[in-house]
Amino acid sequence: MRTIDLRSDTVTRPTEEMRQAMAKAEVGDDVYGDDPTVNQLEELAAHILHKEAALFVPSGTFGNQVALLTHCNHGDEVILGDDSHIVQHETGAAAVIAGVQLRAVESELGQIPLKAIESRIRKTDDVHYPRTALISLENAHSNGCVLPLDYMEAVAEMARYYNVPIHLDGARMFNAAEYLKIEPHAIAATADSIMFCLSKGLCAPVGSLLVGSAEFIAKARKGRKIMGGGMRQAGILAAAGIIALEKMRHRLNQDHKNARLLGKWLGQIEGVSLCTKQIQANLVFCEMDLMPPLNPAAFTQRLQDAGVLVNPPDGRVMRFVTHNDVREVDIRRAVDVIKGILTRNYW
Repeated sequence: MRTIDLRSDTVTRPTEEMRQAMAKAEVGDDVYGDDPTVNQLEELAAHILHKEAALFVPSGTFGNQVALLTHCNHGDEVILGDDSHIVQHETGAAAVIAGVQLRAVESELGQIPLKAIESRIRKTDDVHYPRTALISLENAHSNGCVLPLDYMEAVAEMARYYNVPIHLDGARMFNAAEYLKIEPHAIAATADSIMFCLSKGLCAPVGSLLVGSAEFIAKARKGRKIMGGGMRQAGILAAAGIIALEKMRHRLNQDHKNARLLGKWLGQIEGVSLCTKQIQANLVFCEMDLMPPLNPAAFTQRLQDAGVLVNPPDGRVMRFVTHNDVREVDIRRAVDVIKGILTRNYW
């Protein structure tokens, strides 16, 4: 029986083309800057986002944290959404690594109201206040929503007025660009630094990119070394990243289509309620009415026994993620299994 893995788009396997490219990759020592494949990947990333330079890093969390370390001094303040990945899912790394204070603001489906951002920018050098060193946005947001481009442009205009840089957690920024039907560089133009992942829906096995000005990236490179992220013959990994950027980002529309189908079919099951009216990327969130004796652990186990892998519910909310290794027929089978469990046909 084929296993259907809907836990995350991080579970994607590298394509056969990626495996062949990794096996044949020309390598050097990237800490010395002489790995030609890593250099090619970084130049490609900078070119796609219309920025001056890029830095290959091990993970998305690593990229976000080295960005905070580069932008900020100890004790500085970062304004960001209370439901952002940096706040919720990076194990408090901002305090440990950059030594910054996160000024988390309640967001509305990933959007922090403009007035809320402006009111929290420290506008004086009063000795009692920390310095507002950074505003951080997330697009696509980990709640599955995509921030409109005009919203990001409005935040950027405000940030320029107050001379505060913007970092974009763009782990799924190519999903956001696909939904908005714009080029990725249009999103990148609203931020001073951008992190995006190669190892989510783009299918590379390892790695993310941090992109920005040449001066910023030069400083971030030293931060990467401090954090233990200096990699040697990393071209073996970068080779897959090149294919991710050249090819795999152009097929994300299929993941979005499958997510919409999944949402449509889940919404037809009694006891299942979608959390958002519109599915904008490859993430589907819904609430499940699990009636005793069925509980979250038992529900997850029954799905696994039927060959469908999911993360346990967070309260009543479940997340399903489509990706390159999930086909439309898999979506249909997963929905049938879920319906069967909820109606006790799999008991």
